[in-house]
Amino acid sequence: MTEHDSYQAMLNAVQAFHDKHDFKNTGGEELTYRVALMAEELGEISSCVTKGKGRGMLAEECADLFILLIGTAIAEDFDLQQAFWKKMEKLMLRESRMVNGRIRVSEFRDMD
Repeated sequence: MTEHDSYQAMLNAVQAFHDKHDFKNTGGEELTYRVALMAEELGEISSCVTKGKGRGMLAEECADLFILLIGTAIAEDFDLQQAFWKKMEKLMLRESRMVNGRIRVSEFRDMD
């Protein structure tokens, strides 16, 4: 295991990036702005898939989104690692259904 194998190392790296560019005092940690950046990254991920740009580009765009997610946890002061495991516990208890030929795992509520 190397120093790059932990969530704490990723958190520290993103914090260092925020500090380097003074995100806290220059609008980089503003939530609406961060959500817009995440939507932009999702568009770039979609473009990689639909235009067949390859795994390397897809991996880079997914990393951009992951960095933004970690940065949002920093900006909004919540523990993303804890939230991840709490959500995984819930997800593992959910049932799945086929919807339009694809698997869905959700909190299904029957519409009466």
